[in-house]
Amino acid sequence: MYKVLNRINDPQDLKQLNNEELNILCAEIRDFLIEKVTKSGGHLASNLGIVELTVALHLVYNMPKDKLVWDVGHQSYVHKILTGRKEKFDTLRKYKGLSGFPKTSESEYDSFNTGHSSTSVSAALGMARARDLLNDDYNVAAVFGDGAMTGGMIYEALNDVGHNKTSIVYILNDNEMSISKNVGALSKYLRNLRHKKSYHHSKEVIEHTLEKVPVVGESIKHGLKHIKNTIKLSVIPSTFFDDLGIEYLGPVDGHNIVDLTSVLTLAKDMKKPVIVHVITQKGRGYKPAESNPQNFHGIPGAEAKKEVKAKYKDYSGCAGETLVKLADKNERIVAITAAMTSGVGLIDFYKKYPKRFFDVGIAEQHAVTFAAGLAISGVVPVFAVYSSFLQRSYDQILHDVCLQNLHVVFLVDRAGVVGADGETHHGVHDISFLSDMPGMTILSPSSFSQLERMIDYAINEHKGPIAVRYPRGNSEYIGKEDCIGDEMEIINPDGNNVIITSGRMVNTAVKSAVMLKKDGINIKIVKLNKIYPVPKALYEHVKDAQSIITLEDNTISGGMGMIIGAELEQRGVHTKFKICAFPDEPIIHGSIRELDKHYGLDAEGIAKEIKELKNA
Repeated sequence: MYKVLNRINDPQDLKQLNNEELNILCAEIRDFLIEKVTKSGGHLASNLGIVELTVALHLVYNMPKDKLVWDVGHQSYVHKILTGRKEKFDTLRKYKGLSGFPKTSESEYDSFNTGHSSTSVSAALGMARARDLLNDDYNVAAVFGDGAMTGGMIYEALNDVGHNKTSIVYILNDNEMSISKNVGALSKYLRNLRHKKSYHHSKEVIEHTLEKVPVVGESIKHGLKHIKNTIKLSVIPSTFFDDLGIEYLGPVDGHNIVDLTSVLTLAKDMKKPVIVHVITQKGRGYKPAESNPQNFHGIPGAEAKKEVKAKYKDYSGCAGETLVKLADKNERIVAITAAMTSGVGLIDFYKKYPKRFFDVGIAEQHAVTFAAGLAISGVVPVFAVYSSFLQRSYDQILHDVCLQNLHVVFLVDRAGVVGADGETHHGVHDISFLSDMPGMTILSPSSFSQLERMIDYAINEHKGPIAVRYPRGNSEYIGKEDCIGDEMEIINPDGNNVIITSGRMVNTAVKSAVMLKKDGINIKIVKLNKIYPVPKALYEHVKDAQSIITLEDNTISGGMGMIIGAELEQRGVHTKFKICAFPDEPIIHGSIRELDKHYGLDAEGIAKEIKELKNA
């Protein structure tokens, strides 16, 4: 089926192809991606846009000796295809299959694990500096998007590389998108650069011509150097990157193999900091993705496209709709996102209240301190963010929000394991680091209706920092219609063996209790609506239990179980006790159901743990 692609087993095979065959290869890779990703799910639009650039990088560089870092990494599918993994592509993002991101344990061609934005410039610089320290001779390059440039970490790295003149090549893949349309002053700046067609070609010609001007005597030489620089600046205005000491080449057509290989070769041979500005089209070659790249950034697999019949499609939708309803009644409510308007369900809020909506770009640190500034000035800021991305703003939550006890509301989306995106995206640390913050309150709904009430409470009744954490998807426990005033709920109060749990894990606890009842074991379930601070009344309900298990979708260290276990010890409650949570190690990828089973956190696994603990 694939005339050229079938001949590619590693990057060296590319170097045997002529230009016509390379163009055929790019078309076949797009067909391959569309066929595979629409079945398995994954990041389609970004990979369709980077086909020619990836091929050109493997033509110019000698990997794996040369090192290539992919920012975020969700656009590394073409790289995986070209580096001997196309035969395994049906396993992409599946349990025990290929990762959707670069993974050093998966291939020697993956030089650095990535999953979050704006990290590649720093990582690649570290690799280049290590090369120089160890007197090695490989090349280092990094690919990052224009969306990544809304993250402050990139500027810290660019400031460093421009100052020290390390030999490194950065490729700015400019498609005007991250997940949503890019925002901010930088986006406008790059838009202006896009209009400077053939910049790198004219720059080469002018500099080459000026170098031929003859020089006589030292004084004339210095004077002529000044004149040359003046001429260059008048013909080729300096860019932001040039001003930092980084050579700028571009903009280059990111879908022209000949131009790409030419400019990348030039950049590599310069042996100094270079940034290559490449213009690509997200979703290229697939009309639905070209016309709506946002919807095709990450797509579900065929099995996940079944229609969901529920009050809301998912918790994100519930949170977004609830926020709009509350904003209708309270004009002090504002919403903040870090380039995730659609992902966290805020599109309707943005449309209805554009002046009260702030997309700060991929800048979670800024988002939190910005929220602190709003809060201290009398506004009620609500920052909706994925759990794994909130990790990036630990210091700002502590220093700027919690130490001042400011009323900032954190809607922590995708808390717990998230499935196929894997270890860099699982939200299994938020209980641990948020409970370490002075004055923080953490709520955990187990149904849409409870999430609605918790958000209302967090905004209109609570004072101080507060987080509402909720899972990916639409898994609900439909039980008692409890209000947030009930910090916890007791299910089956007559049980003498206890499961303490919250959120999406309540369903698992209920299922395991049903299984155990058949064996004559009665289970009391304590459903915590407030995870932290742990309600004091909890300890009265469990002090006489024969055994206690805590069940949570967080890691063991610092989680709900450790907090409760320490308090039980302090109170002199010495019953049999076990923490059931995800281990303190990178969590693999797979469906949420598969991951629960893999780590023994499904109903069968919990029932087994209770039996073993009871009989210990």
